[in-house]
Amino acid sequence: MKKIITVAAISFCLLTAQGINAEAKKPSQKKAPAHQEQSQVPPALTGKIIETMDSGGYTYAHIENKGEKLWVAVPQTQIKKGETVSFRPGMVMENFESKTLKKKFDKIVFSDGVQGPQAGGQAATSGGSKDKAPKTKEKITVKKATGANAYTVADLFKNSKKLDNKTVVVKGKVIKVSSGIMKRNWVHIQDGTGDARKGNFDLVVTSTGGALPAKDDVVTVTGTLAKDRDFGAGYKYNVIVENATFTK
Repeated sequence: MKKIITVAAISFCLLTAQGINAEAKKPSQKKAPAHQEQSQVPPALTGKIIETMDSGGYTYAHIENKGEKLWVAVPQTQIKKGETVSFRPGMVMENFESKTLKKKFDKIVFSDGVQGPQAGGQAATSGGSKDKAPKTKEKITVKKATGANAYTVADLFKNSKKLDNKTVVVKGKVIKVSSGIMKRNWVHIQDGTGDARKGNFDLVVTSTGGALPAKDDVVTVTGTLAKDRDFGAGYKYNVIVENATFTK
């Protein structure tokens, strides 16, 4: 009788061990902890507009969906309070402060545009990209800066590979200024060189401090050139000048 019990006990232990090993080999079906999912954004940010405001070339929309509220920022576009709008996914920013609005957001998504009927059938991109380079009917002619490391706007695009991570100096007319976006100031300058069809006529310059020029100012920019810079949320540039300073 003892032998039978002993054999049964051993068999039970073996079966149990096999079951545990088999379970251990199964892929885990557990969801990631909530704190790991906070930075993820759903494929489309859809909600009813409960508040909207324009500032610094951007439209800030406060949307609500099933009681959940969220702020979304997109390149300036026409949307109205009460509309239900879908935005494309973007980068989540926490504790973001807009200097132009003088407002702090606990959480905001920087989307690269509206999708659906409100988009007007066009793919919106974040302000400052080549596709959104501001155009003017005015014929711009600005003389090239002088001294070491001086280039025209077209020169910077043409020699971007060689000048990547190098200090450059460029002179141009300020076409657009957007401040306090992603903790940077974004300035477009043009000098009359380059070709609008090739997208090498408008240069985006960023700064994080110091005095900002005004639209229509002619300024000399000193900064570091970066090639193929991708900030996310639609902020992608073939050529950009960062950490810039401006002198008139």
